Amino acid sequence: MEPVRIIPCLDMLNGRVVKGVHFVELKDVADPVEAATAYCKQGADEIAFLDITATFEGRQTMFDVAKKVSEVIDCPFTIGGGIKSLADVESALAAGASCASISSAAFRDPDMIGEAVKEFGGNTIIVAIDADASDVMPSGREVYIDGGRTATGKDATEFAKEMADLGVGQILPTSKKTDGTTEGYDLQLTREIAEATGRPIIASGGAGKLDDFYLAATEGKANGLLAASVFHYGTFTIGQVKDYLKEKGVAVRE
Repeated sequence: MEPVRIIPCLDMLNGRVVKGVHFVELKDVADPVEAATAYCKQGADEIAFLDITATFEGRQTMFDVAKKVSEVIDCPFTIGGGIKSLADVESALAAGASCASISSAAFRDPDMIGEAVKEFGGNTIIVAIDADASDVMPSGREVYIDGGRTATGKDATEFAKEMADLGVGQILPTSKKTDGTTEGYDLQLTREIAEATGRPIIASGGAGKLDDFYLAATEGKANGLLAASVFHYGTFTIGQVKDYLKEKGVAVRE
């Protein structure tokens, strides 16, 4: 089993790191450069920078702010939020990203995803899938776009399979139901997408206890463990999470 990656997430609004619950009730928590610097010193395997309102507000991703973050870190860096074209992917890479995370545009323009994979390589492209519980979807989870505001009528697992078929390197499912609750990841969501696609999965939304990370890596079959609240509010350090996982027999990156 490949070592799991611990990925602090910087949800961005107006140039600041924010955190909400169920994608709303956003609170200011940090300066992105200061937060990223601290997380790298703690041993973060990657940093995710997600401009969470760019698509909804119809504007370009904050590449200028992202570049300032990339300049102070020495770990892999993902930029997402508002990326909707090959030019945007190129801008993300120019700003220091090792991966571009694409969400709403992947649903609206799947052909662009295929083109991005061919142009930049599958390992550069992450498709982020925001999902919420649904009684009518086969997997019980429906895809949402526009920062979790717009229901699509699309089954989350089926959509993930379609994206995997296009050659994307990773899939990042975020559960709207568990986001910011600190009550645990949506293990059903991550596990089903992992099993259906065979792609590396980044679990996102709901980490609150050390055991949540363990369950996401084992029961949820996630390769990457993304979290925000527990790191922003100092509940745990990245080192504490890694130590716990090692004690439980999960391989981590040193």
